[in-house]
Amino acid sequence: MSYRFRPRLALALVVIASLTLTACNKTVKRVSEPAASVQELTVRADGSWTIALRLQNFSSMPMTFDNVALQLKVSDQDAGQLQLQPALSIGGVSADVVNVELKPSSGARLVMADALAGNRTLGYSLKGTVSATPQEKKQRTFEIDSRSTLNQAPGLPGVLR
Repeated sequence: MSYRFRPRLALALVVIASLTLTACNKTVKRVSEPAASVQELTVRADGSWTIALRLQNFSSMPMTFDNVALQLKVSDQDAGQLQLQPALSIGGVSADVVNVELKPSSGARLVMADALAGNRTLGYSLKGTVSATPQEKKQRTFEIDSRSTLNQAPGLPGVLR
């Protein structure tokens, strides 16, 4: 092969590779299980809690979060049921936060008071279901079973993150 044909061959290979990649570059729409976690928990003066609940959409398409029914436990003490119907649309691979008011059980209040007084980390768990509707699809119900911890926010009394 002579030297003057190599640039044309290289150009032809680049064009063929580009066309092949363009043909294969179709967006795959997949539905993945969402996640729920406590982003922030604020203890109010009357003993009630405001919970900033983070809803995470791991799908490649937007989903509307229709119903959330989660049992909250703090240090293995039932705190209460987080029940809401946010009707919140969250973009693909994105998250949003909704606030939920909760009147916790007396056992959970004691655990929380002890953690706040001792400036200790507080373990929590969420268990239940989240119903969401992927874009242009039917509503699905996903099981949630997660555990994590909250730490006191510096300079914000009664706030854990």
